[in-house]
Amino acid sequence: MLPLQRQPDSICILRLSALGDATHVVPTVRAIQEYWPDTQITWIIGALEHRLLSGLDGVEFLPYDKQHGMSATRELHEMLRRRRFDVLLHMQVAARANLLSCLVRAPIRVGWDRARSRDMHHRFIRETVSAVPRQHQVQGYLEFARALGVPVRAPRWDLPIEDEARAWVTEQLPEDAPVLLISPCSSHPLRNWRVEHYARVADHAAHESGMQVILSGGPSEIERETAARIEGEMAETCINLVGKDTLERSKALLERADLVITPDSGPAHIASAVGTPVIGLYAATCAQRSGPYNSLDLCVDHFEEAALKFRKKPAEELRWGTRIEEPGVMDLVTPDEVIARIVAAGY
Repeated sequence: MLPLQRQPDSICILRLSALGDATHVVPTVRAIQEYWPDTQITWIIGALEHRLLSGLDGVEFLPYDKQHGMSATRELHEMLRRRRFDVLLHMQVAARANLLSCLVRAPIRVGWDRARSRDMHHRFIRETVSAVPRQHQVQGYLEFARALGVPVRAPRWDLPIEDEARAWVTEQLPEDAPVLLISPCSSHPLRNWRVEHYARVADHAAHESGMQVILSGGPSEIERETAARIEGEMAETCINLVGKDTLERSKALLERADLVITPDSGPAHIASAVGTPVIGLYAATCAQRSGPYNSLDLCVDHFEEAALKFRKKPAEELRWGTRIEEPGVMDLVTPDEVIARIVAAGY
């Protein structure tokens, strides 16, 4: 059945979360749009992820807010029950997404290969993407385009950013200094780096490289507390914007920055997508799989060392995508290594 012999009229993508993964899917959308410009693309997406990508041209979004439980499922069912698609690209292996895929009527149902499947994902699809070992997630999602027969070139994002968001960023930041943006928190706390390490790196960037340091993040208590502690530890000054921007403004802020430092998190991938170099901090996860796609050379990656220390085996013997979220794992990343990456980036 695959690759397709003709252009489909409609494709439904099912990928709910998270921000980073939603960002990784965009090059697949762009590849399909370029090859089949008249194909209607519908994307079932998480509510937060919809806020990130809502302006994406040529895509119909069906937001699903898991916080609303069964009422959200009923609403999605109502939106889908009279519809039929030529193809379903089922891009999420979690149990919730597998069950939601039953609401999508499509004769061609493409999902992940067995090596990347879990929660009985294979029972909800009919075709699989090619099994390519040890593949970055961006290329993994592009396997869905390749499976359909869509030629794949270099990944392209072209994320939409509103003019108002760019104007807000212009008001916040000085014009006369390169900007180092630090987004210190992941949604997985054990991926986070020590506050004192961030402060030391930030002081170096401000004092030695003449950079304006910006702290960025959402309004959660842990993000506000972490930013306040970094600011308190610093000898130099910074601009603390944590909790003061929207998701749209955050995109514009990441676009405006000259360099970003962050652990494995959504901002790493959004920054990479808008063309900003990223120093990714990796030990709990593997940068070669989930690092900022356009900045893998700048990442500090100690996943191999973490595998030996915490799993007692080489990383190549672990399942691709394994997380080593253990207390102390991020201490494998040192401030000197991150400072060296700042210098390597030209600052």
